[in-house]
Amino acid sequence: MTAVAKTFSVLDRIETYQSQMPATMAKIAAVLMDDPKAPLSLSITDLAGRAGTSAASVTRFCRMIGYTGYGQLRVGIAEDVGRGGSKAAWIADIGRSFGPGDPPEQVRTVLLNTHTLSLQTTAGMLDLDTAVRVAQAIGKARHVDVYGVGGSSLTALETQHRLYRIGINVHTWAEVHNGLTSAAILDESCVAVGISNTGRTDETIQMLSAAKAAGAYTVAITGNPESPLARLADDVLTAASPNGYLQPADLSARHCQLFVVDFLYLLIAQANFERTTRLLAASAAAVAPRRRPARGIALANFTARPATA
Repeated sequence: MTAVAKTFSVLDRIETYQSQMPATMAKIAAVLMDDPKAPLSLSITDLAGRAGTSAASVTRFCRMIGYTGYGQLRVGIAEDVGRGGSKAAWIADIGRSFGPGDPPEQVRTVLLNTHTLSLQTTAGMLDLDTAVRVAQAIGKARHVDVYGVGGSSLTALETQHRLYRIGINVHTWAEVHNGLTSAAILDESCVAVGISNTGRTDETIQMLSAAKAAGAYTVAITGNPESPLARLADDVLTAASPNGYLQPADLSARHCQLFVVDFLYLLIAQANFERTTRLLAASAAAVAPRRRPARGIALANFTARPATA
């Protein structure tokens, strides 16, 4: 009988050699362990930049784990994905904090701790002076654009829903052509907000860049204050996103983004108290007839009615 050779995945190779790697290669290994599919969408220069090293170091890294160069590494990753690459797929889509065999109580505890930590970290990193400045600008703006793509588009929509109810003229754009069209007609009386967990989403960067070129005051809400989106914006609000949990657009990051948005919402509502209370009361009254009364209230009303013959 012929023995079947074990096929070693890219992650298997990295784990084998990781303890022997110099610091520069260890940085590359860390990037790939967190995002095993990264080379499929990144050039060798982009991967080197994300790892904070050089293209030459990436090439040496590839050779150390048994590939002739970056091209063969990409082929190896594509083959892992094609075979199902269960370990790589799990880490890429779920993360390293949860294992497929973890008991439910452990998943619940880790999940709660991660959400709690991410919110506490975001609150601690939130610069109050910057947040007040952003809130004041939004509250006085003629128009507000909010840009977000993919998972961040959901946060952008929530931002629109909150601000529109308190009288802010705000629109959300997730499609780059429409977003660029809107950005081009903004001016100095407008505010543009770009939301991206990584701060590297090209479409969001393009839209915020166009808004800035048109004269708008620009704001980035991102988990990476050193990202291209953050460097572009006039002001940055950091929504922390701890590593290791639900990749790549994780729910803990979404909650951190919403924490920042809610904080801005409350600051704007405070600054425009009379308008806010009037508009919230009007919108609440508009939808009230569409809501069924609470069960207890309905039962009380029913039993209070006099009997009829």
